[in-house]
Amino acid sequence: MKIAFATNNKNKLAEIKEILGENFEVLSLNDINCHVDIPETGTTMEENARIKAEYIYTHYGISVFADDTGLEVEALNGAPGVYSARYAGGEGHDSEANMRKLLHELEGKENRKARFRTVIAYINADAQQGAVRPEAMLFEGICPGEIINEKRGETGFGYDPIFQPAGYDKTFAELGHEIKNRISHRALAVKKFADYLKTNP
Repeated sequence: MKIAFATNNKNKLAEIKEILGENFEVLSLNDINCHVDIPETGTTMEENARIKAEYIYTHYGISVFADDTGLEVEALNGAPGVYSARYAGGEGHDSEANMRKLLHELEGKENRKARFRTVIAYINADAQQGAVRPEAMLFEGICPGEIINEKRGETGFGYDPIFQPAGYDKTFAELGHEIKNRISHRALAVKKFADYLKTNP
């Protein structure tokens, strides 16, 4: 099955392809010649995932899924949440700056509970039948854990070096791709999504 994934993030693409397996041909935005930086103007992860999926379906007419992921820290009232990628400000995705800011915000706080949450929005082009607004299916994955005091590990990306999933004594950046791709928020959301695709081709 051929399906577009509304991203050019190489890390996300690699994770998704590994999780979905050989039954799915996942196309990046580059693969479909989409070079637009789709604005993520939503105030929730659900909205942002929908916005990206709807843009690709509307302009390219193909089946597509899009995700939005955030780190929600309990002591910070759910921040950085939907703003996780640009938590430290600026135009790009500066993971080092984001981690420094988060660790600074948590200084002196005993509660280090946090969770990663991924929301996938999927639009099946064959099922729209001329709908005014395409219908998107949503799939959610949550991985609880905590923020440690300093970075550990070399693999992964984003906040992985400071996030320790519940039940483990290592960060995502220390666990390696095989374990992370089995227990992560994205893995859980993608598994729900893949199970749906297998029963609703």
